[in-house]
Amino acid sequence: MVKSLAAEQGRGEISIEGEQGDGGVRAHPFETRNIHPNLPPKVRRLYDDGHWETAVFEAFKFVEKEVKRASGLRGKTGYALMMAAFNEDNALIKLNNLTTESEIDEQRGYKHMFAGSSAGIRNPRGHEVDLGDTPDEALDYLALASILLRKLDAADLR
Repeated sequence: MVKSLAAEQGRGEISIEGEQGDGGVRAHPFETRNIHPNLPPKVRRLYDDGHWETAVFEAFKFVEKEVKRASGLRGKTGYALMMAAFNEDNALIKLNNLTTESEIDEQRGYKHMFAGSSAGIRNPRGHEVDLGDTPDEALDYLALASILLRKLDAADLR
């Protein structure tokens, strides 16, 4: 059972109580939350140092970089990049076969998740100061970035 989430001595750690009640082991929240392993190491360093907003910003910059690489699109960034790369009518990145209505809906939904996270999560952290992200909020955002990266990993690239 999770006992606490804290930035202990500058490091985000949680204590997981052992089966025998032996005081538990320390596990980093990136492991317990299954944060994508390909995120740049600086994302974890920033998180550990208490720079949660910057860690989130860097993670979503990485998502954008990976979408650019996978789609081959140049000259587009952020929201426009995501809408073009995942466009269900002419997808450069296909998340499924796009043959059934359900598959088309999934593609459209993830297109909006990629685009929305760029506009609603990445951009404010690139343009605003002190949004007040907590360690838990940062982990939630990093978990979303991880979901998006895993969908991208599994995508069919034209």
